[in-house]
Amino acid sequence: MLATSLLALPAIAAKPVFEIEIRNHLFEPSEIVVPANTKIKLIIYNRDSTAEEFESYELNREKVIMGNRKAVVFIGPLKPGTYPFFGEFNPNTAQGTIVAE
Repeated sequence: MLATSLLALPAIAAKPVFEIEIRNHLFEPSEIVVPANTKIKLIIYNRDSTAEEFESYELNREKVIMGNRKAVVFIGPLKPGTYPFFGEFNPNTAQGTIVAE
């Protein structure tokens, strides 16, 4: 019984994973809803051939993602609310929000 309990720990401790893409200098989807008060793993796929920087002042995160590559960003735990992010290299088009509920 103890062995069974120990095997379940990694599954319980796993962080929720969310994925977004950068395509044509846009974030898709541009809004994701995540659980509040929970640390999450965000995987960002850059489908463009040029680099983009995921940046958010509210999340205190910035990460350059080279063209045709992916990056992982850990976020949270977040209080309920809306947290904007943008692409530093294309701020007029690459915009999005994370909503913690």
